[in-house]
Amino acid sequence: MTAAIAKPKPGSRGKPEETREAILDAALKEFAQEGVAGARTDAIARAAGVNKALLYYYYGDKETLYGAVLDTVFSGLSSAVTAALDSHKEPSEKILAWAGAHFDYLANTPVAPRLVQRELMRAGRSGSPHMRRLAERYMRPVFVKLVETLKAGMKAGEFRKIDPVQFILSTIAMIVFYFGSTSMIAIMTQADPLAPEKVAERRFAVLDTIAAALFAKTSDEGAAGRIASLRASAERRRK
Repeated sequence: MTAAIAKPKPGSRGKPEETREAILDAALKEFAQEGVAGARTDAIARAAGVNKALLYYYYGDKETLYGAVLDTVFSGLSSAVTAALDSHKEPSEKILAWAGAHFDYLANTPVAPRLVQRELMRAGRSGSPHMRRLAERYMRPVFVKLVETLKAGMKAGEFRKIDPVQFILSTIAMIVFYFGSTSMIAIMTQADPLAPEKVAERRFAVLDTIAAALFAKTSDEGAAGRIASLRASAERRRK
């Protein structure tokens, strides 16, 4: 009788992709909660269902693991929003698609803003070995596409004359603040800001504000149609 071939168990070197994903997911939560200095590798290993030796086998040390988590978050966001900006749509539709993709990415990874905020504070206080790489590899290419899209929209008469840089910064702040401030929002509103219906309401409010602030009066008819579509989408998300 032929002996059965043993299958690799999760958390072993025999399933590297599953193991890496489990480690990164656990590390994201730990680093977001405790910061890179306070995070404990034994807590990450325990949450991932692996031993510390295996964690170090894949990532070498805590700083390397932290960098890998940041790359995962920023690369995921970059891919999501780049797909929206590379579509063959009108500038107004591209901007709404970009903002919606950014919002949806954070809605699916609500601890990410806390992680990024900690890294920004760390970079400002003592320097970061990751910030320049993250900005140049993931965020600056998106920023350049956004500026080009906004300029194209203004030239076509779809958008009001605005400062592209300030508009981008304000829009990102409007999206990120919500997910980075859920504890405070819950106290103020006496409701769970991450409940599906509240997330849907916030998504609509963000896109509605963008349309109201950016779309030129000459394109009001088109803007009205897009707003109606946004409202219908928000209603579907509540159900």
